[in-house]
Amino acid sequence: MTENNTQHAPVRAAAPTTLTAEEIKAQLTESGIPEHLHPYFPRGLGELIPAMGIKFQELTAERTVATMPVAGNTQPIGLLHGGANVVLAETLGSLSAGVHGGENLVAVGVDINATHVRPAVSGVVTATCTAVKLGRTLCIHSIDIVDERGRTTCTARITNMLIPRPTA
Repeated sequence: MTENNTQHAPVRAAAPTTLTAEEIKAQLTESGIPEHLHPYFPRGLGELIPAMGIKFQELTAERTVATMPVAGNTQPIGLLHGGANVVLAETLGSLSAGVHGGENLVAVGVDINATHVRPAVSGVVTATCTAVKLGRTLCIHSIDIVDERGRTTCTARITNMLIPRPTA
């Protein structure tokens, strides 16, 4: 029992998903990652990006564009969940920074902030990520998310640190 008399099931970490090389290639291709960038993602994209329905149209260190459906990513009253906006923003900023870092470095987020400007209730949102600073250690990106009518729904800014790619 917790302090407010609710019971929670014990938290168990999910077993890591191991994909075959063919499954990784299919996941990257289906998500719109250009083939020349596949070596940057030796373990694929993880589980969250495909689960959220994020699809890339463009992916460079300087500019990344991706879409995400509102359906399946809503909060209880039917609006796009603010956390989904942040997932989309962090995904674009981190992958852009990772491309800047090259195959031997990975980007890890050290700061993110988001301002939700208006709700998205249906259709697809499009995020455009633009580099503010691409350094040897830190990368800063600005992300604007718009609805299908081109209206801003969220603006975000992320700072990533580039670190050596883990070997295991």
